[in-house]
Amino acid sequence: MSLDLIEEGKFRYVKVGEGEPLILLHGLFGALSNFQDVINGFSNEYQVVIPMLPIYELPLLKTNVKNISRFLEDFIEHMEFDKVILLGNSLGGHVGLVYSDNNPHKVDKLILTASSGLYENAFGGSVPRREDKNYLREKISLTFYDPAMTTDELVDECHEAVNNRDKVIRILAIAKSAIRHNMEKNLPNFKMPTCLIWGKNDTITPPEVAEDFNKLIENSALFWIDKCGHAPMMEHPQEFNRILKEWLDKNK
Repeated sequence: MSLDLIEEGKFRYVKVGEGEPLILLHGLFGALSNFQDVINGFSNEYQVVIPMLPIYELPLLKTNVKNISRFLEDFIEHMEFDKVILLGNSLGGHVGLVYSDNNPHKVDKLILTASSGLYENAFGGSVPRREDKNYLREKISLTFYDPAMTTDELVDECHEAVNNRDKVIRILAIAKSAIRHNMEKNLPNFKMPTCLIWGKNDTITPPEVAEDFNKLIENSALFWIDKCGHAPMMEHPQEFNRILKEWLDKNK
């Protein structure tokens, strides 16, 4: 399925299907293709929407999780959605958490997969070397259980980003803001049904992060995917969609 990017003012997004809005929030190095199987699996029943988050567009001093969440507020208002389902991966999950904390009446359900918001190991704990594609490939491979998921295309995208001074400054700014904006004290206030889908082999937001989310969010359910890293919807799309569909059906 080819995805047409809609541009309206400061917003760029994809919209497929009709029904209750299911908003997909990508991570720091996320792309539309990361959610292709989610779109294919749910656009027959939901209005699946992917806003392009302004990771590289905000002024440097405003490049942080809080302001990206404010962008999401503006986007949902622009789309005139009364209630939404949020699904966030990695940084996208963190943005969804901040939005949900500030707008609980707008969030019908929340799905987190490998979300930051408590703690994470960004880029395996080190700054990526700009010139070395082999080093980048090694670091990107930490995202997945199966190294074969680290395609040349992914390496090239990351290489381009870390060799662009403006982009790499913003990547580091967002990563630092994510660490500072810890959600531990806020999570016990969350009341919306929350689904946690986690890779058992995630080294970036490891399993104990998922367990902490599960303990702190009262109305949450935790599901594991074996032999899976930091991007379950990419690495095990059929299993991810099965878990998500069963949970959504149960929580209608």
